[in-house]
Amino acid sequence: MKLTRRKAIELLSATAVCAPLTSAIANSPKESSRHVIADGPFKPTWESLRQYQIPEWFRDAKFGIWAHWSAQCVPENGDWYAREMYIQGSRHYEHHLKNYGHPSKFGFMEFDNLWKIDQWRPEQLMQLYVNAGAKYFMSLANHHDNFDCYNSHHHPWNSVRVGPKRDIVGGWARVAREHGLKFGVSNHSAHTWHWFQTAYDYDPEGPLSGVRYDAFRLSKSDSKGTWWEGLDPQQLYGGRNVVMPDGITSTETANAWHQSHDLVWDEQPPATNPEFTEKWFLRCKDLVDQYQPDLLYFDNTGLPLGQTGLDIVAHFYNNSVRKNGKAQNIVFAKNMKADQTGAFVNDIERGRAQRVLPAPWQTDTCIGDWHYSRPLFEQGKYKSVQSVIQMLIDIVSKNGNLLLSIPVRGNGAIDEYEHQFLIDLAAWMQVHGEAIFGTRPFFVEGEGPPDVQNSQNFNENQSRPYTSQDIRFTTKDDAVYAFVLGKPDSSTLTIKTLIKGRKEFARSINRVDALGMDGALQFTHDALGLSIRLPDKLHNTFAYCFRIR
Repeated sequence: MKLTRRKAIELLSATAVCAPLTSAIANSPKESSRHVIADGPFKPTWESLRQYQIPEWFRDAKFGIWAHWSAQCVPENGDWYAREMYIQGSRHYEHHLKNYGHPSKFGFMEFDNLWKIDQWRPEQLMQLYVNAGAKYFMSLANHHDNFDCYNSHHHPWNSVRVGPKRDIVGGWARVAREHGLKFGVSNHSAHTWHWFQTAYDYDPEGPLSGVRYDAFRLSKSDSKGTWWEGLDPQQLYGGRNVVMPDGITSTETANAWHQSHDLVWDEQPPATNPEFTEKWFLRCKDLVDQYQPDLLYFDNTGLPLGQTGLDIVAHFYNNSVRKNGKAQNIVFAKNMKADQTGAFVNDIERGRAQRVLPAPWQTDTCIGDWHYSRPLFEQGKYKSVQSVIQMLIDIVSKNGNLLLSIPVRGNGAIDEYEHQFLIDLAAWMQVHGEAIFGTRPFFVEGEGPPDVQNSQNFNENQSRPYTSQDIRFTTKDDAVYAFVLGKPDSSTLTIKTLIKGRKEFARSINRVDALGMDGALQFTHDALGLSIRLPDKLHNTFAYCFRIR
């Protein structure tokens, strides 16, 4: 008999070895700051952090590139491999069983050791990123798999000691700054304590049903004579926080348990594991102190781990004040609440705003999966250059920036499509960059029906195709730039927003040019709008831009 998800949760509630996350949080005491942080004007409270002002350099930058690169790229099978290789029936579990063996015998920690980066050429990659228009670069410092991609002084599971045997964050930082880019790091590890609990599970069905996976049985005492000698797997996997109970005999019931327990997306510290939170603080403080990033990205709703996240952000801002006289760095987090407004830059993952937002914000998205996926490459399912250019224009018109991930293979190289993608993007940026970089939004983002239904995460897949009716505006100095996101279907383009005498645009128009083409265009400006006589051939098929002076 098949169980419904609700019924499965009811059956499991009496047998769970740990209480649901929400219960643990409800019973935890309110925290107060207890960490040593840099002195300065920012205190680890929301009230104090709301005094932060976003620096102008970020408003000018508009576009960054992200290397979302870790050992999860080694199997080249896409996102969340480290979690889902332990979930029987998932595509990652099936891939793992076929290519590496059962997760009770070959756990994810083996990929940290297998991660070799002999094809990593950061100087060449960074030049491609710069040519494509990037003004800042983001390096993944750690993901939910809890492996530090830097010379971590508080976590031995790091890329200097294991796997690549290189300081990846340090290498990216040096090359990015040599190319004149602002440098950032992304920290996702605050979710390890629940996200990675599947490594303690077992197969509910089949010949190895009930046999616990590697995280459940391995400890430091088992390391003698192994490649991981002296390391404690429990430090990597996060410890036993929300472990699936014994006795589950169907994958459906197991999946229901995961949905209601370890997949609850929570930002509070684990009530039963304070050591995890303390170590996270030390690791993150070490990260920002060592590499002095300009940008710090948290994959969190608000800030991670309660008071501890406030402590880190205050420390990060105060460091910049001591160095620059005022805070010139950026913190990204998601789903900003009203009482958090101004404390950080709001990030919309794989989504974008519906209208112009009053404060600068950022979209982070990827042309494929966050972690490299060979199937997406082989099936031709990456985002196209045109779709990314249209997305960038829309985001910038609404006062946002775009952070774009170009997936890196486990060996450190990018594939042929990604290489050509960056070359094509560079060609477009060379002509149209003046209408992107250093601009500010117009009084309205543009013309055309809404392209997304809200301003929330993951709304990019709900967007509709653009047409010649979709126009987006940016401004700089004495110019208004009008982007047309679809090929115009007539010889005249009329921009109705720019009707003559409109109070929001009480200026006369003296000249109109098409970027990438020589010579001024003929136009009329009256009560119907600005009507531009188009040349027989426009410069580019990705998006068309007109400079209006």
